[in-house]
Amino acid sequence: MDFFLVTAASLLAGFVDAIVGGGGLILLPALFATYPAAPAATLFGTNKSASVWGSAFASVQYARRVEMRWQSLLPAMGLSFAGALAGAWLVTLVETAYLRKLLPFVLLAVLLYVLARKDLGHQHAPRFAGRHELLVAGGIGLVIGFYDGFFGPGTGSFFVFLLVRWLGYDFLHASAGAKLLNLSSNLAAILLFALKGHVWWHFTLALALANVAGSLLGTRLALRHGAGFVRGVFIVVVGVLIMKTGYDAFLR
Repeated sequence: MDFFLVTAASLLAGFVDAIVGGGGLILLPALFATYPAAPAATLFGTNKSASVWGSAFASVQYARRVEMRWQSLLPAMGLSFAGALAGAWLVTLVETAYLRKLLPFVLLAVLLYVLARKDLGHQHAPRFAGRHELLVAGGIGLVIGFYDGFFGPGTGSFFVFLLVRWLGYDFLHASAGAKLLNLSSNLAAILLFALKGHVWWHFTLALALANVAGSLLGTRLALRHGAGFVRGVFIVVVGVLIMKTGYDAFLR
């Protein structure tokens, strides 16, 4: 029964993550609730090893239907990978408790900004081109990739927001680009977790298949309904993230 519960959670996580990120908000708590005695690193590694497949399939689906600015996104993926490795290494040396208390306020600022700018992310109008876009996209990949390796909650939402705010993408194109960058940072995390033996490989196949199924459904809905739909889901997911991270930081 426990296995079916976490598999269902992986399905739902893939669905949400494909649209706007935030799948870890669903699968990771499900793993912790179902296997409370398991090492935290193992549950983190198992979560990443399942969700990375959903991200990969979502990336392929978006790439087929959405214009991807590969000249900027591919280098940014490399920097996201490098940033995540550096963040994961640093987290073994320093304390992250202060980030738990800061994160809800950062997410709240993001949410209020999006709500205040009702036109934000509705039109796809890239602000930069060539080397300038490469540098900005690379900076986003490096910084948020580092954050993903160091701490993690809300990574997909931060990628989406920054691609909208700084690069001028609409929410649909930003979600597509965010999938690629998050895929890269997740691969870095999986590499470290796997090398340290923190992945339940016997769970991975079923969780990955469920995550991919949810991801394909979420991607189809996002492509069908466009930027306005993705923006609405983004607002809901960030709102839930604020409540979840606020509870973890101040009430737990």
